[in-house]
Amino acid sequence: MLGYQHRFDAKTKVVTELEVEHAVSSADDPGEVEVEQAYIEHQFTPTWAARAGLFLIPAGLLNENHEPTSFYGVERNFVETAIIPSTWREGGVQIVGSFDNGLTVQGGVTTSFDLTKWDATSTEGRESPLGAIHQEMALAKARDLAVFGAVNWRGVPGLLLGGSLFTGNATHGQATTQSRITLWDLHARWTPGRWDLSSVYSRGTISNTAALNATLVGNPTLIPKSFDGWYVQGAYKVWSHEDYALSPFVRWEQFNTARSYADLGPGLTPDASPYERVVTLGANFQITPQIVVKADYQRFRENKDLNRVNLGLGWSF
Repeated sequence: MLGYQHRFDAKTKVVTELEVEHAVSSADDPGEVEVEQAYIEHQFTPTWAARAGLFLIPAGLLNENHEPTSFYGVERNFVETAIIPSTWREGGVQIVGSFDNGLTVQGGVTTSFDLTKWDATSTEGRESPLGAIHQEMALAKARDLAVFGAVNWRGVPGLLLGGSLFTGNATHGQATTQSRITLWDLHARWTPGRWDLSSVYSRGTISNTAALNATLVGNPTLIPKSFDGWYVQGAYKVWSHEDYALSPFVRWEQFNTARSYADLGPGLTPDASPYERVVTLGANFQITPQIVVKADYQRFRENKDLNRVNLGLGWSF
């Protein structure tokens, strides 16, 4: 990942971020090169600024701050990957307000999801309903736009409380039925002393899925009506010396990418999926504030074949 910022003047800057996934990108390899962010920000007053271009949606705790040094564990949690499709970006405009009382507000208009990309023959939609249909600004359809808003409060040292909402139509005139996608979350983080405690709940809905699924019956992955998930996480810095720090953590999460389906009639409506429950035990070892070594063990309640040990090395600068 390569980040670049340039300030045109005291009030105006450009922010860009280029990412290479899986270390390689070609027609025959499972990697890609992507522009993750590319936007202009102009500061109108000390409180208010505007952004235009490609930017990360302010949802959850990790989508805007997703570098390996920003989260515990080798992989990002499932709630903020399967339900909130991190890293999730859209093209559009937004207003950002930052107040002296610790309140930050964001809101704007962006591109939306594209339900016409849904592949009922694939399992991708089971892994992440919105991850399967986000456009990533790659020749994105924009007949249907979305609006979003986010509020975060940091008025008490070490405490963050916030929430977000994103909603927009998503068929772009290419289906006989109009469908709206809505995703919202509530999140909190508290860092008293050596503790780091956090939690996120997120829920998504897709409207008019009965009409959309009517033509997909017989395929393994129909479009869900709702999906949600939550987690609680606690970490404790047990040892630190100069820049070194060791922080064990535990995370309990449960999520469901197909919590419910619209009624298609007897024998046609898919059964709702069971909630997957995952316990993650691990530790982050900070070498410097920009370099971290990670290890964790993940135990799955439903799909025990996914039980695994993960090792990772991350850095940011």
